[in-house]
Amino acid sequence: MAGPCSARLQGDVAAFTAALRTLVNNPQFSDVMFVVGREQQKVFAHRCVLACRCQAFRGMLGQAPVGSQDSSSSVPPQGPFILGNVQPEVFLAVIEFLYTNSVTLNSHIALEVLTSSVEYGLQDLCKAVVRTQGFRELSDVVLARVLRSDRLAVDELDLVQAVREWAHVSSAVLERPVPEVAALPVRELRLPLLAPSELVTLESYNQQDLLIPVESIAAAWRAHALRKGSGVPSRLCCPRRGTRPRDHHRHLEPHAK
Repeated sequence: MAGPCSARLQGDVAAFTAALRTLVNNPQFSDVMFVVGREQQKVFAHRCVLACRCQAFRGMLGQAPVGSQDSSSSVPPQGPFILGNVQPEVFLAVIEFLYTNSVTLNSHIALEVLTSSVEYGLQDLCKAVVRTQGFRELSDVVLARVLRSDRLAVDELDLVQAVREWAHVSSAVLERPVPEVAALPVRELRLPLLAPSELVTLESYNQQDLLIPVESIAAAWRAHALRKGSGVPSRLCCPRRGTRPRDHHRHLEPHAK
C-alpha cells in the first residue's frame, strides 16, 4: 500500500515580504540594537533574522559580552553595537534586504550598499545592486573603483552585461558615444576569465556598440592561446569572489607554468 503523499504549499509571497518589512527597525519585540553612523542613529533588529541570513552577523551576535569570563556564554550580547563607519541609510538598506530579500536603492547609496554587501558577504545583495538603476547612475570613476575589487560576488560575464547597460544609459544621458563614456570602467573588466565561447559571443555584441576596445579582446584571446596571462595585467587574470570556475583558469594563476 502506498504511503501518504505530501505536497509543499506556498502562500502569498508578497504578503509575507510586506509583513517582514514592518519589522525593519521596529523596536517592538526587537532583541538587539545598533548605533549607526556619526549621527548615532539607533537601529533595532531581531537577532534570529540577522543570524540566519548573514554569517557575519551570526559571528558578531554570538560573541560573548565584553568582560565576560565565559566565552561560551549562552546569553548573547544585547548591544548596543556601535557601527560608526557606515551611513544609517546604507545600514538600513542592508537590514531591509536581510528581512525581505529586496532593497530600495538610489544612486546616492548604491556604491556604499555594494561595498557593505561585500563586507558582510551578502552575495545575493551584491548581485541585486548591480542590476539597479542606482548602479547605472554611478559615475565612470566610481564604477571603475568598484570593478577593481576582488571581493565582488558577481561573475565576470554578468559584470560585462552590467557595464554594457550602464554605458548605454550614460551615453544617452551625456550624449556621448558608448566607447567614450565606458573607457575607464571597461579597463577593469577581467576578460581573460571568460571562456572561449563567451568571448565569441562578446565579440558579436561588441560589433554593435564597440563597448570594449578590440585590443582588450585580443589580449584575452592571447591569454587563451598562450595558456597564461602573459601580456595582460595580473589583476585582470585574478578571479573575483563571485567568479564561476572555468577550465582555463588554472593556466592564469601566477604560479602556472
